[in-house]
Amino acid sequence: MADADPQKIFPVSWDQFHRDSRALAWRLAAAGPFTAIVCITRGGLVPAAIVARELGVRVVESVSIASYHDYDQQGGLQVLKPVCAAILDGKGEGVLVVDDLVDTGRTAREVRDMLPKAHFATVYAKPAGRPLVDTFITEVSQDTWIYFPWDLGYAFQPPIAKGTRG
Repeated sequence: MADADPQKIFPVSWDQFHRDSRALAWRLAAAGPFTAIVCITRGGLVPAAIVARELGVRVVESVSIASYHDYDQQGGLQVLKPVCAAILDGKGEGVLVVDDLVDTGRTAREVRDMLPKAHFATVYAKPAGRPLVDTFITEVSQDTWIYFPWDLGYAFQPPIAKGTRG
């Protein structure tokens, strides 16, 4: 997220993320069949595994693109691990690309340029990146910061209304 001080916080539990990832698979079932899944690491690893299981896809590849630096600041894109040549050669024909979130769309655009024929799916979508996604489950506002289950520990959460003490 480009804004280091988000207006809204959206924590996602493991249970909710699993349900949302399965819901994504249900939506994608009619869009297939897919010969392979390309997950965008690291956030796309978990939903890709769930979607692959639900859809019976055995070939799971990854692409690693770093866009967040110092956790909450987006910087320049850097491809750390490209997609394998066999999938690149087909320009993504029959391939499903999975990520946890499309935010600004910069990473999605980079992957779309690599795999223009692929179907792009995310669990969550923000308005700026939404046009780059073919299938998603939940749209959140651009000023929302999503805390994924791998970001969280158990701790007190203050009420949304300021000055309220539970």
